[in-house]
Amino acid sequence: MRRARVALRRRWRRRTAPTATVIAPPALVAIGAAGVLGLGGLGWMARQLIASATGAEGSPSLLEILQEVRQAPMAPASGRRQAPPPPQGHVWRSPLRPSCAPAPAALRQRLENRLAVLQNNPQRVQIDPSNFGSRFDHDAFGNPVDPTPKVVVLHETVYGIGSALNTFVTPHPNDDDQVSYHTLIGGDGAVINTVDPSQRAFGAGNSAFNGLWVITNPKVSGSVNNFALHLSLETPLDGEDDGPGHSGYSSAQYDAMAVVLTDWMRRFDFPPQNITTHRYVDLGGERADPRSFDWRALEVRLAALGMLCPSR
Repeated sequence: MRRARVALRRRWRRRTAPTATVIAPPALVAIGAAGVLGLGGLGWMARQLIASATGAEGSPSLLEILQEVRQAPMAPASGRRQAPPPPQGHVWRSPLRPSCAPAPAALRQRLENRLAVLQNNPQRVQIDPSNFGSRFDHDAFGNPVDPTPKVVVLHETVYGIGSALNTFVTPHPNDDDQVSYHTLIGGDGAVINTVDPSQRAFGAGNSAFNGLWVITNPKVSGSVNNFALHLSLETPLDGEDDGPGHSGYSSAQYDAMAVVLTDWMRRFDFPPQNITTHRYVDLGGERADPRSFDWRALEVRLAALGMLCPSR
């Protein structure tokens, strides 16, 4: 934050010998009026003291007024303060439909095998500490907040996964440049973890989910980052632009995504309806990712893993 520099100049005045002062007639009149007002003020003070002593009703006594004047101004209340609410927006309606129907055995087995590999042999890339942080249990106004992950925000990298990783491992002392996701999924289905789910990834800026955000810096707007998990899909080559869509994500990516989401939902116990998109949570209207997303492809896989059955 830049601070304005103020130059202080001191002016030294030369003292001169006192001279005789001639009081003009208008000045004499002013002095006389001041004396009358002073006598009147003394009379008012006397009346107020008498009223206070006799218990007369009416305006507060002079002693009460003086006591109020002597009191120090009240300090702001410590502890909790009301936090600004997020702007009202539409309610997220998940495209994922409930399903308890049995899935094809081959699909279920393939996904279960992938889930076991993910949990037993996770791939992790260490990124720069400036690009992620701790989850807060109080907001910037002293109010307690629940930092437990309960929302998943889906993204896409736009450029190759290597470009995203290079950004994450690069130090970014400027807040505006800091960015990260918890997990990246390559075009071949490779799962790369970059931020532990217990930590706060910087995947969304000014954002909210169903009227919820957390303000961790009183100088900026709120965000979902404190209670969100961020997952990003590598964009295909024909999507490395700002077009409205592209050829879509691979089957291997949907397999890996369903496995990662299942692991998170089982660990943190949130419903599949809390899987949303960067496009939805972004309050600036600047995000469109993930483009060309196939919700049906994800739904089939989550159902095969038993994650869309309400009785689970």
